[in-house]
Parts: sequence; C-alpha cells; structure tokens
Amino acid sequence: MLCVLVAGALALAGCSKDLDPTDDPSQVDAITPPAVGACRLLTPEQVGRADNATRTVACTKKHTAETYAAGELPKELDDASYSGREVALASYKLCSKAFSKHLGADDSMVMRTVLSWAWFRPSTKAWEDGARWYRCDLIGGGGQALTEGAQSYFPLPAVTKGLLRGIKPSDDWMVCANGRTVRQSPKVPCSDKHTWRAVTTIKLGEDKDPYPGDHTALIKTRDFCRSSVQAWLGYPISFQFGFTWFHEAEWEAGNRRSICWARTEH
Repeated sequence: MLCVLVAGALALAGCSKDLDPTDDPSQVDAITPPAVGACRLLTPEQVGRADNATRTVACTKKHTAETYAAGELPKELDDASYSGREVALASYKLCSKAFSKHLGADDSMVMRTVLSWAWFRPSTKAWEDGARWYRCDLIGGGGQALTEGAQSYFPLPAVTKGLLRGIKPSDDWMVCANGRTVRQSPKVPCSDKHTWRAVTTIKLGEDKDPYPGDHTALIKTRDFCRSSVQAWLGYPISFQFGFTWFHEAEWEAGNRRSICWARTEH
C-alpha cells in the first residue's frame, strides 16, 4: 500500500552489500535490465535495500515476489546521482502505473489490496559503469498488509497477472484490519478474521494540483468517508468508520487518494 510504498520509493539507500549466499553472481552487477516475469523468495530486509540480486525460482514454487516490470530509466537521468530523488520519483511513477496494469485494477483497488510492490536499481558498481535500469517487484504483503516487525511476506500464486480484475476480487488479496482501531491494528487479508475492511477511496486532487494542506486533506477525507461508508453498509443509523490519509511527501510522489474503512467484523 501507498504509505509504505512511498517511503520505500523515496528511500535513499547507500552502497551495495557484500555478496549474500542467496545472491546470483550473474545478477549482482548486471548492466542490462532484469527479466520480467522472474520470481524470487524475498524478505522484508531484502526489499528494504537499494539493489537486489536474489536468485530466481520457478513461479510454480514458493515465492513472495515477481518482477512485473523492468526497463531503462528516462534518458534525462543518465547523469543523475545513484541516490538522487529524481531517480526514486521516476521509478515510483513507472512502477505504480505498471502495478495497476499488471493486476487489472483501478487506482482505488490498488489502494485496498494486501499486495504491494518494491523497486530496485542497479548496484553502485553497475551504476558507475553506466547501468540505468529499474526493476519493479510485486510482493505478497507490504504497505497496509505488513505489520511492524514482520519477518516475512506471504506466498504469491503462480500467476499474478489480472489478479484483481473484476468487480469483486478474492478476499485473499483485499486488505482488512483486525483490532480496535484502523491505525493501530495489524493489516490482514480479508479472508482472515478482521474487524475493519477498506471499502472505498477518495481522490483529493488531480495530478498537477498543489497539496491542499493537512487540515483540508483530513477534513475532506473524514467527511467523504463518513457518507461513503454509511452508503456501503446500507445506510444504518449507527455505524463506525475509519480513514487513512496521507501527507505532502506522499502527494509529491503521486498519491492523490485516502482510504475509507468500515467496521465490519468477520
């Protein structure tokens, strides 16, 4: 989900790590873009790094990540620094657009899924040698679904393309929360026991609009979510709702939506 996706996309990581036992030596300092469709068994620690060379596995075997997009960064970034903000923003935009397309989902749907994505750049050595590629990996968890301190992601199916296509995707891939409040509760697939479900989103502005400010974003989100959740629940007299809204840093990275949650025990 976006609150973590943005943080990951803007993280300015340092130099490449020493060769890990799980690394494929041929990928460590690769100059050419990685292969799309490759699957890997990644951990949150590996996802938190700037580059990754973990060995691929067959997508029919257990895996937690799949490369759904990869390619060359825009030519104007040829002279950019390795940890430059412009590199992170360009990669974020490329990966987020491809993420929606790969899953067959609209902007609202991808904000409400337990699926997430991470991006990687070349190693520092490869960057110095002229490599300017990006790699976008779909991951089983992250964002809303990954609770603080989690050590692993959940496995992905052999085929992920179009996984969210349709009016009502499987609850296995939609995000819910299990606890007293949305903010403080662990996020889980809606097929698990839960007390809150992410049911709608609100778009707070267009691509070129300036950030409206924290107060305006909060009030607009709260008022919309109150009426939207009441309608989703069938207009009960008494109901509970929650919302997740984001700040200026996420706005600058491209997010224009807040998430509305309904109290609905399962």
